[in-house]
Amino acid sequence: MKILVIEDEKALRDSILSYFMEEGNICESASNYRSASEKIALYSYDCILLDLGLPDGEGMELLRDLKKLKKKDGVLIISARHSLDSKLAGLDLGADDYLVKPFHLSELKARVSAIVRRKNFDGDNVIAYHEINVDVMAMTVTVSKKPVALTKKEFELLVYFLANKGKVVTKNAMAEHLWGDEMDIADDFDFIYTHVKNLRKKLLENGSPDYLKSIYGIGYKFGN
Repeated sequence: MKILVIEDEKALRDSILSYFMEEGNICESASNYRSASEKIALYSYDCILLDLGLPDGEGMELLRDLKKLKKKDGVLIISARHSLDSKLAGLDLGADDYLVKPFHLSELKARVSAIVRRKNFDGDNVIAYHEINVDVMAMTVTVSKKPVALTKKEFELLVYFLANKGKVVTKNAMAEHLWGDEMDIADDFDFIYTHVKNLRKKLLENGSPDYLKSIYGIGYKFGN
């Protein structure tokens, strides 16, 4: 998952980032309204963890910004405000869930995972596309019930393609989604080509048709 943590309390922010990054997720952070607003305008995320009380602005305004931009990012509000009015206001503005501080990180992870599954895969843990089956929780892939060994990035790439099947995805969008801020230090997108080539090779070797189509000068499309 690609996650944006908007939280001004450094200890909590660092704790959340460390927890999710240890699980292999791409994580970015913002400690104030201005930085969060810039990231939301520039990038897309599987889930945004949003604190409402920011030093230079109000988290609810970021929800309004997302709506104006017609962004589809999942949003989980994390706030010390526990009044029903705050919860209803956040949900009415488009947040997917609301978690009151303090909370256990394991519950935070479960809430985030549920939001992403609802957004991308109608709540299912297993994604099926013809003979390909992907268990997003167990991180396993089978083709015609035969297990396929993928690296972590190849697995993430396959899930990303399945979430966007039938659509043309640009190399820039793929890099930004799978590598986050790290893509800014890359000189070119050759590393994407390498991962796509390896993923395609492994799927073909295990009996899958070639669903990956290269769109010259733009990116790739997965599906018939």
